[in-house]
Amino acid sequence: MPDRPTLVLAGGFLGAGKTTLLLRAARLLHERGMRAAIITNDQGGALVDTRMAGAAGIDAAEIAGACFCCRFSGFVAAAESLLSVKPDVIFAEPVGSCADLSATVLQPLKQDYSDRFRTAPYSVLVDPGRVITDPRLAYLFEKQIAEADIVVCTKSDLFERPPGMTGARQVSALTGRGVAAWLDEVLSGRLRAGGRILDIDYSRYAAAEAALGWLNWEAQLDLASPVTPAGVVGPFLERLDAELTRAGASIAHLKIFDQAPTGYIRAGICRNGGHPVIEGDLLAIPALRHELVVNLRARAAPAVLEEAAARAAADLPAAPHILRHEAFQPSPPVPEHRFQAVGRST
Repeated sequence: MPDRPTLVLAGGFLGAGKTTLLLRAARLLHERGMRAAIITNDQGGALVDTRMAGAAGIDAAEIAGACFCCRFSGFVAAAESLLSVKPDVIFAEPVGSCADLSATVLQPLKQDYSDRFRTAPYSVLVDPGRVITDPRLAYLFEKQIAEADIVVCTKSDLFERPPGMTGARQVSALTGRGVAAWLDEVLSGRLRAGGRILDIDYSRYAAAEAALGWLNWEAQLDLASPVTPAGVVGPFLERLDAELTRAGASIAHLKIFDQAPTGYIRAGICRNGGHPVIEGDLLAIPALRHELVVNLRARAAPAVLEEAAARAAADLPAAPHILRHEAFQPSPPVPEHRFQAVGRST
C-alpha cells in the first residue's frame, strides 16, 4: 500500500539525543515536501518532549504512564490517531530506560498492523560521552545496543565514535552531520525491522529501571515583573543541579522547558555540573506568564528529587502554581505481547 506511513522507532539511553535528532529529521522531511509526526513516551506525564514537538509545529501524540511495550494497544491507537494528518513518517521515541522493543513492539507491528504501517529498522542512539558506572544501568545500556538494527552515535560535533562501535553511524543533530544519511537508510527498506530478539532477564531489567528516581513537574508562573524564558530556565537549572549534587543524587537526565507568550526555551544536562544543551529562542523578550515543565531522572529516591526540586523552585521569580507533580520509581515492565521469533519485514 503506497499510502502507508513508515513508523520509525528510535530508542537509546536517557540523554542520548533522541528528541533532538527526531525533530531535526522531521524538519528535513518537511524540506523534502514530506510530512512527519511523532509519538513521545514516558513513565509519567507532563513531557518536555511533547512540548518541544508542539513548539516545533510537529503533530504529536503522547503515551504517558508506561513504556510502549506495556501500553502497546495505546501506542497503536496513538499512531492511528496521527493518520488524520496524513504523515509520510511517524517517529516514535520510547522511554530512555526501555529495552526489548523488537520482541514487544516491532514484531507485533509487523504481524498485525502491516496493512496500516510500514515498519523501519530499529535505531538505538548512543551518546559517546556517556559513562555508566552502575552495573544495573550498564546491563540495560548493553541490552539496548544489542537489539539495535542500526546503532547511531550522536553528538558527533563533540565526540568521536567509540573504538568498539566501528559500524555505528555518526550524527550531530546540532550541525546536521549524518542526519540525512541516517534518515535515508531507515526509510530505504533495505534493512530488516526488528532483526534481533533479545535474551533478556526481566528481573535485571526491572532492577535497572528501579535504580532511578523519576520526577515530572509542571507549573505556571505569574510574575510581577517580566522575565525572559532564558532568565527563568537558566538560574532554575543551575540551582536544581546544585541541589541534586548536594543531596548526592546522580543525574541521568534533567530537562526543563519554559513556554512564554514570547517564545520558549528548553535546557538539559546528562550529568551533575554538565554543560547544558539549550534549544529555543534565546532572544525572546521578557514575559509575565511562564509555563514550566521539568523531567528529571536521577539515581536517588523519589523523595530526594522532590525535596531538591522544592528548594530550587523557592528561588524562582514567583511562587509556582503546581499543575502536575509526580515522583516515583518505575514499576517492573509487563509487556502486552512478547514474540519469540523475528517476523518478516513490512
